[in-house]
Amino acid sequence: MMKFPFRLPWRDAAAEEKAMPERKAFTSSLVAFSGEGRSEWREKGYAALAREGFMKNPVAHRSIRLIAEAAASVPWLLMIDGREEADHAALGLLAAPNGRQSGAEFFEALYGQMLISGNGFILPVKAGTRLAELHLLRPDRISIIEGADGWPEVYEYRAGGRIRRYPALGEAALLHLKLFHPLDDHGGFGPLSAALTALDLSNRATEWNKALIDNSARPSGALVYQPKEGGNLTPDQYERLKAELAEGYSGPAKAGRPMLLEGGLDWKAMALSPKEMDFFEAKNGAARDIALALGVPPLLIGLPGDNTYANYAEANRAFWRLTVLPLISRTAASLSSWLSGIHGERLVLSHDLDQVPGLSLERDALWARIGTAAFLRDEEKREAVGYGP
Repeated sequence: MMKFPFRLPWRDAAAEEKAMPERKAFTSSLVAFSGEGRSEWREKGYAALAREGFMKNPVAHRSIRLIAEAAASVPWLLMIDGREEADHAALGLLAAPNGRQSGAEFFEALYGQMLISGNGFILPVKAGTRLAELHLLRPDRISIIEGADGWPEVYEYRAGGRIRRYPALGEAALLHLKLFHPLDDHGGFGPLSAALTALDLSNRATEWNKALIDNSARPSGALVYQPKEGGNLTPDQYERLKAELAEGYSGPAKAGRPMLLEGGLDWKAMALSPKEMDFFEAKNGAARDIALALGVPPLLIGLPGDNTYANYAEANRAFWRLTVLPLISRTAASLSSWLSGIHGERLVLSHDLDQVPGLSLERDALWARIGTAAFLRDEEKREAVGYGP
């Protein structure tokens, strides 16, 4: 585990208070009810990233769904020997991979797993010699077993207390889709992992903001006991005072209630205000970093302070060109090679980009440019815009 020596003032210190030895006497005139906490930055596995990112952080959740849903919505095309095939069994399988998922659901889940973990695993299920179904395997349940030559030999899948082994080569082999990882020979690196620090910062900031509201929207502080004739609070007095403070002044319904202090008690604020900490700008900055790591222009998810693109349409075209198309292109290339081996013929899968609304302006400009090219024959024009003879 990697630890970063950063300290954030909004982390709940309850765990640290439990770890402190019990104090029976109070010898100081300063009685603190809350203090500065610590935050640990560490690498997270697939399950933790899924919970902290996709299931808990709205920016990561929306960004991943935006990419996965857009990528899964593009229709497939299949070419054999340079000619488009519309009725091939492989296309039918991609449209309905199994009895529980449609093609859109299947590929949305696949792209989501790749964005979180950097890996996607597809299991082929055969009926005799025919490829009948495709199923997804969760990346965190897969272990890659290397052979003597250092290359993957077997994939172990652990689920329900059982271990299943699938070969890495041959007709029954799993298809392992992965994103580039600079330090792992066989595994992929998920884009969400690159935003780990920003993800933790965003989540902790949200928790701190909620805790601030739950505590009457007041910063943490201390009660100072300054009796005229000296002396200290007894343990019973301390516990009673803490209980009265929690019951009478904590919670959003009691926000703004005036505090009555007597007997030499005084309130001293100890933490910076949200304005002084530039809280909202830090939170928005973390949100932009999460969107940047996943490849989503902040403008598309409503984040303030981003003027990289002149308008929404421009940002949407950049999103398709720089994020969605590279993802579906590498997936199509891997599926082409894998399905070619299973079907025993050379299949070339691609996507019908003419059906993508976000690229309609580019398509219209291309057709207009090719249409006015008088020096091209009709066959050459068809080839230039991606159609066969």
